[in-house]
Amino acid sequence: PKGQSAPNSERGKAEDLIRWSSFLIEEALGLRSALLGRIDRHEERIIAKGQADSFPAQRPAKSEGIAFHAMIGSSDVMKNVFRLIAQVANTDATVLLSGESGTGKELAARAIHQCSSRAAGPFVAVNCAALPESLIESELFGHEKGAFTGAVASRQGRFEAAHGGDIFLDEIGDMSLKTQAKILRILQEQQFERVGGHRTMRVDVRVIAATNEDLAALCAQGRFRRDLYYRLNVIPLHLPSLRERGGDILVLAEHFMRRFCERKGRRCLVLAPDTRKVLAAYSWPGNVRELENFMERLSILADDDVVPPADLPRKILDEVGDIVSLPEPTPPDPLPVASGAAPCGVPAGFSWPTITDLRDKGMNLKDFLDTVEERLLDEA
Repeated sequence: PKGQSAPNSERGKAEDLIRWSSFLIEEALGLRSALLGRIDRHEERIIAKGQADSFPAQRPAKSEGIAFHAMIGSSDVMKNVFRLIAQVANTDATVLLSGESGTGKELAARAIHQCSSRAAGPFVAVNCAALPESLIESELFGHEKGAFTGAVASRQGRFEAAHGGDIFLDEIGDMSLKTQAKILRILQEQQFERVGGHRTMRVDVRVIAATNEDLAALCAQGRFRRDLYYRLNVIPLHLPSLRERGGDILVLAEHFMRRFCERKGRRCLVLAPDTRKVLAAYSWPGNVRELENFMERLSILADDDVVPPADLPRKILDEVGDIVSLPEPTPPDPLPVASGAAPCGVPAGFSWPTITDLRDKGMNLKDFLDTVEERLLDEA
């Protein structure tokens, strides 16, 4: 009827306005998250610079380390890892992370999630090796009330909790063949049933898996399903061992030292030149995790502001041998930003303000964040 055309038109405009406002609010919240991350990185640099300037005679060589979300490194092998993460993040392809224990596979999985369109959704991490066989299905897929002794209520599993986001299956090589078959079904059909249930559940989840084993070899031994391996191995991403990363060893060592000293409220310790040579020459069989734990120990036990080789464990000193004959550490390389390319999570054409820009306007980082958020919400 003609009398209803005007109200319908107005209703349509109102619905469009609501959708547009919702979009702007989501954009504002997303920018706030990105800005908070930027603030954290700026504050860490400011603290580190202030500590170094307070005792310039002991200041170490300038570090050109690069931070990619929570991952740090400037070696060629890590640059390749960062590039691959940025390339695959916005796809729904399954990613299989491989590498020795302690190389940062969960950090890589989180970086993939944070760079993707799923960043607003959940990131659920599951250590498959830590779950007993009797509980792993219930943990992953949930269960209905009365499904087994002790199931006094229905409970959602990790896949349901990860709906709209990413699920990270660490040490997937330790999973039983029975559970592997159910994981395969989710990858193929995005559906499953809870333990003790009959209703089919559908989820929108990207799977990121990780292993420190050779899954192809496990397939040959009959311990891992070939069809699941091929489903997981769509995008293989190998995390290099710390000994393959050259100058990253000292970049990470200094980063961990700054962080732990800051937490303990003490002046940042400096690694003596010979100590740097020893740390760079050591093989680090536990990789980044071993280095992180070791730097925390040094931040607690070291007596002086400069850490000499004598403060290092005998195990490390025995492995590297004569310190005098050790080569100078490999210097880290800066990672240039490609012309016209925007970093992950930063819109093309957007330029982050520098500390100098904010200081010129009499603003601090928190004030800047509040101003941006207020303007975007006003527009919405």
